[in-house]
Amino acid sequence: MADQGKNHKIHPDRCWHFSCHCRLFGRIGHFIHHFAGEIRFVNHMPKQQISTEKNWYVLHTYSGYEDAVAKALKQRVESLGMEDKIFNVIVPKEKKIKIKNGKRKTIEEKIYPGYVLVEMIVTDDSWYVVRNTPNVTGFVGAGTTPVPVSQGEIDSLKKRIAGEEPQFKIEARPGDLVKIVDGPFKDFDGKVSEVDQEKGKVKILVNMFGRDTPVELDSLQIKKL
Repeated sequence: MADQGKNHKIHPDRCWHFSCHCRLFGRIGHFIHHFAGEIRFVNHMPKQQISTEKNWYVLHTYSGYEDAVAKALKQRVESLGMEDKIFNVIVPKEKKIKIKNGKRKTIEEKIYPGYVLVEMIVTDDSWYVVRNTPNVTGFVGAGTTPVPVSQGEIDSLKKRIAGEEPQFKIEARPGDLVKIVDGPFKDFDGKVSEVDQEKGKVKILVNMFGRDTPVELDSLQIKKL
């Protein structure tokens, strides 16, 4: 089996990377953070006790390779006939609204960068298939054993993934001082004069040429001072 040898502690750089992402995690991140100080990216595994129970596990990947890992793992499962032990692979994503070129766009953004979830029965064979998928650095677990995520945490995550289109949320109110952070008036300061919650728009009074000039912007183009 690949990656034989002693189980080493995480390199300090990886510790920093891991702790940063723990802060991004919700319930699943809470699960991972529970193992702080004992956490290992499981790179080798002793003989496993055969079990028919399937669970969800967390894989750590090289940053930016989450989708490639999921695709490669699904191909390996199919080509190696592991469908009876590896059932599902998820790169958790959610819909978010971003501003690009002054226009509002709904995009999908990774919830946990650097991590992939896999539903599987852990055996020597299934562990080997997953662990040796390109760009997988290891399972998240304690000691040398991957630790499953509870079904309740997975159910909560699935609801988040399947969430509705993001709703407009404007925290600014008339009279608030704001800075414009996007568009042709970027870096101008101004005062909110009107708020349209339904359309996600705000009207800002910007001082130009000695007078207050009303400018209509998307709410994501401003931040409160």
